[in-house]
Amino acid sequence: MEAVTELDEASLRGQADVWKYMLRFADSMALKSAVELRIPDIIHSHDHALTLSEITCSFDSASPSPDITCLSRIMRLLVRRNIFTAQPDGGDSGETLYGLTHSSRWLLHDSEFTLAPMVLMETNSTLMEPWHCFSQCVKQGTPCAFEKAHGRDIWQFFSEKPEFNRLFNDGMSCTAKITMKAMLTGYKGGFDNVATLVDVGGGTGSAVAEIVKLYPSIKGINFDLPHVVAIAPEYHGVSHVGGDMFDGGNIPNTDAIFMKWIMHDWSDNDCVKILKNCRKAIPERSGKVIIVDVVLEPNGDGMFDDTGLVFDLLMIAHASGGKERTESEWKKMLELAGFPRYKIIKIPALSSIIEAYPV
Repeated sequence: MEAVTELDEASLRGQADVWKYMLRFADSMALKSAVELRIPDIIHSHDHALTLSEITCSFDSASPSPDITCLSRIMRLLVRRNIFTAQPDGGDSGETLYGLTHSSRWLLHDSEFTLAPMVLMETNSTLMEPWHCFSQCVKQGTPCAFEKAHGRDIWQFFSEKPEFNRLFNDGMSCTAKITMKAMLTGYKGGFDNVATLVDVGGGTGSAVAEIVKLYPSIKGINFDLPHVVAIAPEYHGVSHVGGDMFDGGNIPNTDAIFMKWIMHDWSDNDCVKILKNCRKAIPERSGKVIIVDVVLEPNGDGMFDDTGLVFDLLMIAHASGGKERTESEWKKMLELAGFPRYKIIKIPALSSIIEAYPV
């Protein structure tokens, strides 16, 4: 009889898990609504916990009659998810005071380090459509769900839709700041003895500019497609060079190459091509490639290990053949590209640093 009870308990737990994962999108949508309503910003601007009435009084003029009951139900879930705190106001009204947590402080729009733009980007309905195409990707053998949902790849889509391009750039910019801060904090001595540094796929140059600011003796080169660097602002100690990382003769000669969140956008074959071209641009004995990207730990219990697996699915949703990689996958790819040695350096972020050496 006892065994049957245990079996029933396990079966019930299995059912509960299916419900939980089936409806997990509700967490994302509740989080999105809080960011759109700027609830973290409102609480932060008052510098103390607020009631729902006080929060809604700070909504913009386009919200003349907010539904406080609806908001309370959203906040109830977000409190359970530890996005906000909730406690009685201590008065006769019986109202609840809502405060910030370490999580909601990452949702402040005007903070130097914020994930609010990334929340709005990843929960946008257009960018969520590809997630519905995963089963087609499996059956038809083409991994890019974005093309199935929208008939073209994400880069072409963004070139045709300026509003989505801005949404994407805002999301990438906020995560880049967070990653760069973690890298410059955790990569002690990594740029010592580097006289020139090329940021391959560096966009408008903000990342290499941050490095040069901290290491002013480095000559920084921002390398990206000509139309990208054409609109790049001037940075002290940084020059912009237009070219194609798939063209072996384009990458400027340098002591070291830096690539942040580039490899995960491309297939293994494309990454090997890029890395081979990087190898040609650095010294045989003293050169190195510094890659900032996710190193998957499928069975890990680290703070970001679960998110890494989700990011890998994000690559199916949005990238053309991109993927996140385990250490063994990185090792194989680096060896094929002519980098027999590598070192993985953990930093306080979702990404790690992979130093690759040609000898």
